[in-house]
Amino acid sequence: MNISTSKKVRGYAALDPKSGLAPYEFSRRELRIDDIGFEILYAGICHSDIHQVREEWGPALYPMVPGHEIVGVVTEIGSAVKKFKVGDRIGVGVFIDSCRKCRNCISGLEQYCSEGMTGTYNGYERDRKTIAFGGYSNYFVINERYAVTVPENLDLAGVAPLLCAGITLYSPIRYWNVGKGSRVAVMGLGGLGHMGVKFAAALGAEVTVLSHSPSKEVDAIGMGAHKFIHTKGDGWNEGLKKSFDLVLNTISAEIDLEPYLQLLDTNGTLVVIGLPGKPYALSAGTLLDGRRSVAGSMIGGMPELQEMLNFCGEKGIVSDVEVINADYINEAYIRTVASDVKYRFVIDGKTF
Repeated sequence: MNISTSKKVRGYAALDPKSGLAPYEFSRRELRIDDIGFEILYAGICHSDIHQVREEWGPALYPMVPGHEIVGVVTEIGSAVKKFKVGDRIGVGVFIDSCRKCRNCISGLEQYCSEGMTGTYNGYERDRKTIAFGGYSNYFVINERYAVTVPENLDLAGVAPLLCAGITLYSPIRYWNVGKGSRVAVMGLGGLGHMGVKFAAALGAEVTVLSHSPSKEVDAIGMGAHKFIHTKGDGWNEGLKKSFDLVLNTISAEIDLEPYLQLLDTNGTLVVIGLPGKPYALSAGTLLDGRRSVAGSMIGGMPELQEMLNFCGEKGIVSDVEVINADYINEAYIRTVASDVKYRFVIDGKTF
């Protein structure tokens, strides 16, 4: 195990699955010639941070500094850096490296790297020795290829969740060619779902939110949704069958997909975006009726991540956030699990 001893950094880390997060000092590596160093101004809290900190997705690596929704300002650049200069506003998302040579990496689909992308935290960097520490900290170092430019007109706190929640919805929306005339349903109006509503509406689609929380209807309409359907109780989908071209499933809980599959029109697709704890049971008959499809989608590659931020800059789109100090992280985790946030917690980097 090798942890660089170059630049001292302040952050928050989990030392085990049960103790919560606490202040933690560590070191970032020295800048290589193609690296940039930047001051972290905001770091979003993603539900996947909680799963990994609590070791709910399998064995984890501790100490763990979470955080893969990171925005800040460049303070240092390596001698060969061409993409950024000191003072630039930048963002870093779910991965910090990849093999760079497989078909997917060459195609700008680094998230599907054949050798596996290098996650921003809870793992090792490409040398398989250096621990990758995430964005719950005041400073970050990364190869320039794996960072993106943030448009000047966007509020940085609202941008942070775009680096995960945003691209997670933007990528399937673009892949399935959502635009004017598209009929899109978004399952769940949380940190992921609310971004799906904003993007689909901005592209001219007819957007319907499917939620078990009737109190969210006003928010959904305010974000651009045209309809809101309360999904509690039997028969909620009657009258909606074969009504949508695309259904975006942002729900991570274990649910019955059958009533949602029935909403798809001929050649429609339900895209799985949330990550439940158990496999789904699917009805073959429902899939056959109309050549329906179930697909999955995971974040986006570097070109698409920049495309999304440029789109957000053009449309003025950011995430709805609640900014907190670093010492509130553990409470924010509790509230996130309880769906008690509108719609994403973001940590003020100056408080680490």
